[in-house]
Amino acid sequence: MANPRSSFLLSPRGDTLLYLIALLSIFSLLLQHISTAATADSHFEGFDAEDEIEDDSLLLQSSLSDLPRRSPPPSTTLTTSSDPESHHGPPNPTSPDSSMPSDSDLPRKPSTSFDYWDEDEFEGFPAEVTPPEVTKDTEPTTPADGSVTAESDETAKVSEPVSFTKRIRSYTIEITCVSFLIMFTINFFTGRKENETLALAWAARFASRDTIFDKNFSLLGVGEGDDSPLLLKEGQNVFKFYASGRRFCQGLLATMELKSRHDLIARLYNMIVPCQDEITFEVYMNEDSMDHVVFALAKRKAAKAMQKEVVDLQRFANLMPSGPNGRKWVADELTAITESKEVAGDLITETVLDQVFGEKAFEKFGKWFISMHFSDQHQSTHRKMLVLKFAIPDANHMAEMTRLVALVPYYIDLIGRYKLSSQARSKTEAARSKVAQEVYKELQNARQEALQRKKAERRKMMEEAESKLNAEALRKREAKERARQLKKAMPKIKMSRGA
Repeated sequence: MANPRSSFLLSPRGDTLLYLIALLSIFSLLLQHISTAATADSHFEGFDAEDEIEDDSLLLQSSLSDLPRRSPPPSTTLTTSSDPESHHGPPNPTSPDSSMPSDSDLPRKPSTSFDYWDEDEFEGFPAEVTPPEVTKDTEPTTPADGSVTAESDETAKVSEPVSFTKRIRSYTIEITCVSFLIMFTINFFTGRKENETLALAWAARFASRDTIFDKNFSLLGVGEGDDSPLLLKEGQNVFKFYASGRRFCQGLLATMELKSRHDLIARLYNMIVPCQDEITFEVYMNEDSMDHVVFALAKRKAAKAMQKEVVDLQRFANLMPSGPNGRKWVADELTAITESKEVAGDLITETVLDQVFGEKAFEKFGKWFISMHFSDQHQSTHRKMLVLKFAIPDANHMAEMTRLVALVPYYIDLIGRYKLSSQARSKTEAARSKVAQEVYKELQNARQEALQRKKAERRKMMEEAESKLNAEALRKREAKERARQLKKAMPKIKMSRGA
């Protein structure tokens, strides 16, 4: 028969069973509380304050935003069964264990885009990772002053195709300069050709075979051979013709000064201020072939200017408004400047009046006449010269100046054979001697002025040198000058030897 004590221990009683169930329930609640606390603390391990968590989360947002996004991993939050043990009743809601955090109070795991989520590897991440917000810096700003509208308008203008006329207007200066250069170049060659054509036309009319100069001079041109050129070109508008081999003169030099047709600016200027093509004949007379003659003939205005500007006309000649002794005289448009009426009457002959300088003849042929000047007192290297100046017509009307060109050989012979009367010679010699004395006085005065100028310069240099000397040098200089003055003031004594 069994021991009654042992049977008491093996057979559970009702109070003991209830006690064991209560212990198991308490133990299970403790385990649950510990596990939930450990899970919640793992998210904040190693962090001291919420500010540091926010800073780190901001640093990770940029890197996490670049990763590809996928569906979030399954939730890993712990859940507790509302019925931990089916045979036990629910825990007393009024018990101290009801202070435990519920599922809603626990922090949620971050919903990231990782393919594999490991809580231990990403320990310390914030509870929620929010996508990066679009800040004001990244958002396009729209200022109130409408600058964006202006920029869009400028972009629209640039993108619009520019018309051909606008492109041309943008290069107006360049097009003008290039056009001017092209016009200048074309005008240079055409103008040069026109001047050469005009000069060759004159040479063909008056200097070729069987013409005026060929009949009156033995040598034409700048060379000695038959093929030597007649004209010497010294510029684009200056041509010269030389002739020699005639009595009473050493030679003739004709200088053609044509318009500057090769220069576009000069051509435009000549349209406003017209000018003429001119030719000047300079005949160098022999020393014994020209008597005392000072005479000039020109149009009224030009004659007055010549009498004031030309030196020999200013010294020896005067204006002669009318002819000598009421005889037939030159046209009213012309005025003579002469040293004596006798010379003017002898040089303006009836032949010249009929051919060129008469009233009727000058109306027809005188439009190309400018002036003529004969003088034995010319202010140049060669004193006895005949100078005739005419205008040149165009190449198609070159024959109109034939009578004017014929005056050159005519006056060479007339001046070469001309001799003054004794009365006129005495007057001209007296005038020349008087002018010579005036010239000599002018030279003496100029020489004296030059000497005075040199003395003044030397005195100035000496004063500057004295100002630079010291007191001792000045004392020696004054003593030397005093001794020289005493020596100069002493009487001169002549020494004579005794017999």
